[in-house]
Amino acid sequence: MPEESVMAVFQEIIDHTQNALVREAMDAGRIPIGYTCSFVPEILLSVDGLFPLRLRAPGIGGTQLADIYLPPIICSYCRSLLEYGMNGQYDFLGGWVFNHSCQHMNRCSDVVKSVVKPPFVHVLDALHTCTENTISWMVDELRELKEKLSNHFDVSINDDTLMTAIADHNRFVSVIQRIGELRKLDHPPLTGTEFQKVMTASLAAPKDLLLGRVVKEYLDLLQAREGVRDYRGRLMVLGGAMDDPGYIEIIEEMGGLVVGDHFCTGSVPGLNPISNETLDPLERIARHTMAKPCPRMLDSIDVRLRSVMQTIEDHRVDGVIIQQLKFCDSMTYYGMAMAEYLREAKIPVLRLDREYRLSGEGQLRTRVQAFIESMGR
Repeated sequence: MPEESVMAVFQEIIDHTQNALVREAMDAGRIPIGYTCSFVPEILLSVDGLFPLRLRAPGIGGTQLADIYLPPIICSYCRSLLEYGMNGQYDFLGGWVFNHSCQHMNRCSDVVKSVVKPPFVHVLDALHTCTENTISWMVDELRELKEKLSNHFDVSINDDTLMTAIADHNRFVSVIQRIGELRKLDHPPLTGTEFQKVMTASLAAPKDLLLGRVVKEYLDLLQAREGVRDYRGRLMVLGGAMDDPGYIEIIEEMGGLVVGDHFCTGSVPGLNPISNETLDPLERIARHTMAKPCPRMLDSIDVRLRSVMQTIEDHRVDGVIIQQLKFCDSMTYYGMAMAEYLREAKIPVLRLDREYRLSGEGQLRTRVQAFIESMGR
């Protein structure tokens, strides 16, 4: 497949929630389950005819209907999801699975249940620290979700099907990791925009179809491609969930090359494999989930700092951009702590507040350009 065709496949997946691969899976009798947070384990939604889709709202023009139910201090991601649901753009889903990520998402899930009324709704209660007790709690939460999925959709979720789903997950992650490793090169063969398109597409389509159709072919194309040379600085983007590669594209239009990231819809923690430390698949999934270095976790700031600093070293990052959705309480605390730590380490930092929908491009370009110039680039 020509390179242009491969990238066109990724773009079509990103632009449409009910994209070609989703339609193909549904035509084969598979059931899509939407989810809102990386603490909802994709593994449980990937067994016996189910497949997961990260809930997004590509191309959202406004949130007039959602604004009736959610106040303006609720983040625009929650309002955009509700708008999509109320407009019927997620009617093709077999169900929605939420996590108690924050009070914004809790309110969003309440309104979805009462107004959108999907055929299946479940709210997972992942706690905010990672200890043996909270992992045990998470195992119980996953067991409840497993039973509800099994009963509602008449699917078989047992140790064997979960072990198969874990193996499939790790196989997919290993291929994407090989693509991510190329970003460490002096002249990477891909831009940060391209990498984020791959990551976003992996959340928006059945992974088995995506892997077999385009991901492996894309990796082969990259290995034969010349590296990117015309950039002024190597940047890392961290912060809250981001599913619009357009933000990365604007950063790179100003001369930066995004070679690393640290947010849940990117490579860290998105590309962490599930370990083999225990034989029980639910416990393996629970430990993997609760160990994610997310801003919602109260006891993981040190883990996140070490992970960020390791990425900066491995990818030889010149500067860091911390982005967050407006009104995101978890990211406000995390962004302040991270920015202070990085500045003490003499690493240039830019903080950006943004809306879910790409907007204010002119101001964004100006700030990024000034940041790169302040780095002496």
